[in-house]
Amino acid sequence: MTTAAESRPVEDLVVGVLGGTGPQGRGLAVRLAAVGQRVLLGSRDADRAREVAEEVAGRAATVSGGEVSVQGGSNLDVAGAADLAIVAVPYAGHAATLAELAAPLAGKVVVDCVVPMGFDELGAFVLDVEEGSVTQQAAALLPDSDVVGAFHHLSARLLEDLSQPTIDGDVMVVGDVRAATDTVQALAGRLPGMRGIYAGRLRNARQVEALTINLVSVNRRYKAHAGIRVTDV
Repeated sequence: MTTAAESRPVEDLVVGVLGGTGPQGRGLAVRLAAVGQRVLLGSRDADRAREVAEEVAGRAATVSGGEVSVQGGSNLDVAGAADLAIVAVPYAGHAATLAELAAPLAGKVVVDCVVPMGFDELGAFVLDVEEGSVTQQAAALLPDSDVVGAFHHLSARLLEDLSQPTIDGDVMVVGDVRAATDTVQALAGRLPGMRGIYAGRLRNARQVEALTINLVSVNRRYKAHAGIRVTDV
């Protein structure tokens, strides 16, 4: 079955960001809004989401050449109203959050960008996920959604820094439904400087998520905001 998001031009979709008040969700929201995407920003705290949505809209409007539409609400309301949802909640609350949203997210493309990352005295490391990866956990919890993994390797700080009009990097996209991965690749391609690159099936999500830990290590050593660029594609 083709979802509504997969059958419509990507620029017409309403994108919901679950956990949108955190750095990654807020950064994705402001970049998408700045290119004219309609954005719904969700949180466990609806009032906080509305407050951040107003801030995001104001910042996006300063660089947008067109209309900016950002609204905030609860994760539940945003999941129900969005055509496509991006999951950007902390890993510790990932399973519990999605377990409550299976019904409103049914029949929709759901993009998971959550990384199972921990820190100790040696730095960042990958946390084990029973299902194999966070994206596979999302797929297990959302059996009626087309789950895609993407946007793991984008620096939240760069996303939020609109003084840099482009971000040099690629978005690795994994998923089992071609129409869904095509839609997410197209969404990534709306961000100036970026491309969406198909990187395999959902079973390949673990190493895509884990690569973020390597980038964190690069960033700490070189005081950078490293990303990924795929060559010869």
